[in-house]
Amino acid sequence: MSIVVTGATGQLGRLVVDALLADPAVPAGSVAAVVRDKEKAADLADRGVELRIADYDRPETLAGAFGAGDRVLLISGSEVGRRVPQHAAVIDAAKAAGVAQLAYTGVLGGPDADFDLAAEHKETEALILASGLPHTFLRNGWYSENYTANLAPVLAHGAVVANAGEGRVASATRADYAAAAAAVLTGPLDEHTGRAYELSGDEAWSLAEYAAEVAARSGREIVYTNVPAAAHLEILTGAGVPEPFAAILVDVDEAIARGSLAVRTGDLARLIGRPTTPIGTTVAEALAAAG
Repeated sequence: MSIVVTGATGQLGRLVVDALLADPAVPAGSVAAVVRDKEKAADLADRGVELRIADYDRPETLAGAFGAGDRVLLISGSEVGRRVPQHAAVIDAAKAAGVAQLAYTGVLGGPDADFDLAAEHKETEALILASGLPHTFLRNGWYSENYTANLAPVLAHGAVVANAGEGRVASATRADYAAAAAAVLTGPLDEHTGRAYELSGDEAWSLAEYAAEVAARSGREIVYTNVPAAAHLEILTGAGVPEPFAAILVDVDEAIARGSLAVRTGDLARLIGRPTTPIGTTVAEALAAAG
C-alpha cells in the first residue's frame, strides 16, 4: 500500500509530499508521486519517493499509477475547461486498481458553491460518488497566495483593485491545505472516508483590510479600490490576463461579495491540529521574499 499524490510537482502537490515526508510515521518509500515529467520530480526521487509517470490527458498512462489498497490524493488539474475528462480518467484508473481511498481537492461549498470556477469541481465530485470509491472531499477555500503572489502591481500602483465590495475571504495558505491533505491520507480510514471537509482559514478578512495590512507591512500607501465587474474585467484584460480567466476572477469577486468564500467551519484547523496561518503572516513573508 502506498500513499499516492497526483500532480506532485505542482505548487500544492509538492507541499503535500513535504508534509508526508515530515511525518516520522511515514517512510519515504511508502510515498508515490504521480508526475508527467520525471526530470521535474528528480528531487522527490532523491528523497526516496517513488515516481509513477502518468498524464491526466493520456488515460492509458494511468493504468499503472495506482495499486490495490493505495490511498490516493487527486489534486485537481490546473487547466480550467479540461478538468472533468482529466479527473474522470484518474477516477476510472483508481477504481480499476481498487484503491482504498480517493481524496479530492475540490472547492469550498462543494455542490452549493455559486461561482463558475466551482462547476468542474461539482462534476468531479459527482463522478467520484457515482464510482462508488471510498472517498474524502477536501473542499479548499481560497489560497492566501492568490493575493500575495500578485503584490508587485499592488505596490507599484498603490492599490488593490477588485469588484468584491465589502465581502470577506477566509483564506489559508497552500501549506495549511497541504497539511490537511496529509492528515487525511495518513489518518484512520474509517475516520476520513465518506467525509466532506469544508476547509478555510480561521479568520475572514476584507480586501480593504488586506490593503491596510500590505500598507502597514510595506510602509507604503495602499488603498482598496472597488470597481464594477465590467470595469475590473477591462482592467485585467488590459493588463494581459486572458479574457476567459479574467472573467473567472471577476466572477469569484462577485462570489466574495456574496459571502461565498467567508465560510468558516473550523475543519481546517482541526485537521492540522493548529490555527491556520494569518493573512498578515503571509503578506510579511511575500514582502520579505520580494526584497
